[in-house]
Amino acid sequence: MRERFRQLWIRHKVITITVVVLAGCGVVLGAVGLSRRSPTVPTYQVKRDEFLDSSQFHGEVKALKSMTISAPAEAGDLQIVKLVADGAAVKSGEVVVEFDKTKTEQDLAQYGSALKSADASIEQARAQAQLTEEEDKTAVLKAGYDVEAAKLEASKQEIVSKIEGEKARLSLADAEQRLSEADTKQKSDRNLNQATIESTEQARNKAKYDVERAEHALAQMSVRAPSAGTISILQHWTGSGRAPYRAGDRAWPGAAIAELPDASTLRISARVDETERGRLALKLPCTVQLNAIPDRQFTGHIESISEIASLDFSGVFPPARNFTLEIILDQTDSRFKPGITGEVTVIVDRVPDAISIPAQALFQKSGHTVAYVWEGSQFEEREVQVGRRNPDKVMIAQGLDAGEQVALKEPAGKE
Repeated sequence: MRERFRQLWIRHKVITITVVVLAGCGVVLGAVGLSRRSPTVPTYQVKRDEFLDSSQFHGEVKALKSMTISAPAEAGDLQIVKLVADGAAVKSGEVVVEFDKTKTEQDLAQYGSALKSADASIEQARAQAQLTEEEDKTAVLKAGYDVEAAKLEASKQEIVSKIEGEKARLSLADAEQRLSEADTKQKSDRNLNQATIESTEQARNKAKYDVERAEHALAQMSVRAPSAGTISILQHWTGSGRAPYRAGDRAWPGAAIAELPDASTLRISARVDETERGRLALKLPCTVQLNAIPDRQFTGHIESISEIASLDFSGVFPPARNFTLEIILDQTDSRFKPGITGEVTVIVDRVPDAISIPAQALFQKSGHTVAYVWEGSQFEEREVQVGRRNPDKVMIAQGLDAGEQVALKEPAGKE
């Protein structure tokens, strides 16, 4: 009996020890598993690499030299009936845009009729002036004759009665008055006729000018390319915003419809504010990604930076004052034309062997810049110091080491 009790006790002791050992192993394995738990948010492994200190701007292709193809400046309401395609290659003298000629042809017919009427009025006025002049000359001659006859009668007063002599003197006075009136009328009619002729001539000159202007406008209804090149259709305001001109659109007199740029003068133009301008210098290298040419990235350098700020009307209102940046590219492309836009990245400096992380791996907390570093089984909040920035990455001056993992999203419970 005692032996059996001893065996039971030994068995119980073994079981107890086994349970304790197994429990201990479980704790150890759990701790090991916990220490190897993966982060619950995306992370980035910190590494040393060359850091590109850069600035990014929105740019647009512009030609320093180009010829503008415009609507006639002396026409009225204009409607495009034919327009070459945007980007089309044209030869010198080839028709680029044609406008509806109906209204101009009607105006020309009306002005031509007015010119003919003015010519007829001038001839009529001259004929009437000549007729009046002849009548006035006749009246003056007759009045002069009457004066001479009256003088002859008045000279007989010595041999006629006193009464007859007085009558002769009165007749002479009447004749001289009629002569004076005839002279005055002749001068007045001459001036009036001259004024009438001048007035009709002025009306004719205006009608002639209108005809010449309409003929000139009609000749301009077909606008031709001044030289060979690639056409760039310009944009205008429509009811739904800005859009390129097309057949059927209306244009105001003198409106710029298209451009024929000099391909050798194409540049990328960008606007930069005062803080960024101080970081830039001539000849700094750039990369350009154009929206219309997504399959190719261009390289180039800064060719010029404006010294004086100017108003930028392409942004918000009121317009800001900033500087113009001109960039020349190292490559060319047949798809390269004025008006297309893209992103310009200017490489300000290169920092070798720098620690950098994505910009989204930094967070602001209680007025400090922090990163969340994975330490074994959890994220540790760590304050860092930023050295430089570019549009995508941040160079860390202090707070992180190569090989560490940082959260790309704020971990739960850290907000």
